[in-house]
Amino acid sequence: MVQNAEQARRPRGRPPIRSDEETLGLLIAAACAEFEVNGYGGTSMAAVADRAGLSTKTVYRLIPTKADLLTRVVSVRIGQFMLEVDPAALDALPASEALERILIAYGTLTLGASSIAMHRLVICESDRFPEVAAAFYDSAIVRANEAITGWLTRQCERGVIRLEDPQMAAGMLRGMMSMEPQRAVMLCQRAIPSEEEIAARAKACARLFLNGCAAR
Repeated sequence: MVQNAEQARRPRGRPPIRSDEETLGLLIAAACAEFEVNGYGGTSMAAVADRAGLSTKTVYRLIPTKADLLTRVVSVRIGQFMLEVDPAALDALPASEALERILIAYGTLTLGASSIAMHRLVICESDRFPEVAAAFYDSAIVRANEAITGWLTRQCERGVIRLEDPQMAAGMLRGMMSMEPQRAVMLCQRAIPSEEEIAARAKACARLFLNGCAAR
């Protein structure tokens, strides 16, 4: 009787078809979890498929290699940073506020638990799997630096600041914002920074940088 009632509640017809975009979301979330738990070398496409509740055929249709999968995981994370540093939104703000916003977004990107775990993975496995280092460098570091370089270049063109090499300065800004706290977390010498700590560090870094390169 109970079985008949359950059958009666089931919708008739074919089950809803999930879009490729939704399926990719499941796949990337599962891959992120697998990479964090098992590392790159210990993660298989079959394990990712199983965690996501997908067939391996579907996984390979959407993302053909494990290196491509790692690249997608990193790209999704950097995607939120790119939204936060949208040029149109930044250019409507005073330079100090815009730079604080950039640095808060970068600190949030690089100092979160998942990002720290990914950074450890890249460092531990890049010798054995060069594709890991390449994916992380191209999808995360290069894209973030290009976005910051673009903003710095625009400020130079407007006469707000003066820099000989905006690209080099962007790398210095990234290091000033994240390197020390990130290393301390990775070496288990401190906890993950809070949102308030990230915001305070961004404010201090922005002030120090802008005072140092202000056009006179």
